[in-house]
Amino acid sequence: MAKKVVKSSSKGQITLPKKWRGQFDTDTFVLDLQGRRLIVTALDLREGEEFEEAGEEVLWSAERDNDGKGIPVEEMIRILEKVRRG
Repeated sequence: MAKKVVKSSSKGQITLPKKWRGQFDTDTFVLDLQGRRLIVTALDLREGEEFEEAGEEVLWSAERDNDGKGIPVEEMIRILEKVRRG
């Protein structure tokens, strides 16, 4: 297992080493806090396999569903309510 000590920036950001990022065909990562451990998992939104394995699914993706643009909060609430109603 490769390990590297990194410091967070003044904004609380950390940088994944380029050599590590280059091993994944994505720029999207899931962060999972488990006790005092931070688990970083690469996520390929085109496949959605990580969510399917966990019994979850991607309902809305700005990249997939809106050309990479965000949407107003009110629109997201409307979408989520529609999904919840079925």
